Amino acid sequence: MIHETIKAYGHPLIKATHRTTFEITKEEYLTPRGDCIIGVGADKSVKDLSQRFKDAVKRNDSILIIVLKCGNVKDIVLAQGSSNLILSDPNKIIVRKSSYVEPATLAIRANKAARDIDRALVGCLKNGSELFVDLYVLSLDEISSPYKDVGSVVNDFSQL
Repeated sequence: MIHETIKAYGHPLIKATHRTTFEITKEEYLTPRGDCIIGVGADKSVKDLSQRFKDAVKRNDSILIIVLKCGNVKDIVLAQGSSNLILSDPNKIIVRKSSYVEPATLAIRANKAARDIDRALVGCLKNGSELFVDLYVLSLDEISSPYKDVGSVVNDFSQL
């Protein structure tokens, strides 16, 4: 598993209402049209991520776990990597529910977009609080389960 942390800030104009994406930007400002943006003033864009992280997320079998933290509120987003990722945008990080890829796309097929993020976390961001984004990337071959050869968890309990 490879880990990166991004620090950004909330903003009074954060809406987090976009249906298919969320974005974190290095830009310091936000307009009312930026309904996908959940963080501004970020210390990293996709271009700034380590080469090791980029190589890992560019695998078709990679899974990205995104932990969003603001104050005492956390939310988790799951997404998928892709060999089609470009990861060259110098200002933005975008996570998408779709499989569309452009230079700022970090991950695709996410289980959440801006509108799905915990509203308590969004409220914290509207106060301009710090946003910490922990990114964990792993490949499917790193995931194991004690039940992988059992066939059924229920059957395993019958032997207790």
